[in-house]
Amino acid sequence: MRFELTEPEGSSVFKTDPFDRSGTPPRRTSVAAVATMKDLDKVALSLPEATKEVEEGRPRYLVHGKFFCFHRRRRPDAVDPETGERLEDVLVFRVADLGVKELLLSDARGIYFTTPHWDGYSAVLVRIPDLERLDRDELRDLVEEAWLTRAQKRLAKEWLAERAEN
Repeated sequence: MRFELTEPEGSSVFKTDPFDRSGTPPRRTSVAAVATMKDLDKVALSLPEATKEVEEGRPRYLVHGKFFCFHRRRRPDAVDPETGERLEDVLVFRVADLGVKELLLSDARGIYFTTPHWDGYSAVLVRIPDLERLDRDELRDLVEEAWLTRAQKRLAKEWLAERAEN
């Protein structure tokens, strides 16, 4: 959940960035930077013991030899609804359980999807062009949660404890 600080009208609170001595109000925007494949790579590889393998130009991110995200090959179960061609731009993200999967699939933006091949499996699919419809924080959450599903419990606990301290 994200919160945006707003100030009462006429208040002088938050008028300038604490590091900005010019007196110019900080630029306010509700638009966060959009996510890219480069961001995915950066986030995934920042996680403890995460590795990347590339097969036929498609990245797979693993921890302890178990994938938590990968770029899927063309498969007969994922086709473009307009052309009927097999999709080659699909990413797979592990999720904690089927409840989380259903929650993501219910997102009104339609970013997350599944196919019959993934029925009963704790993973969601995202088309690479749809990454730009996620902001970087959303992508980071998705990748970190995927990593947590595959990391060894000890490592996951240490990582979570370290984050809680910061």
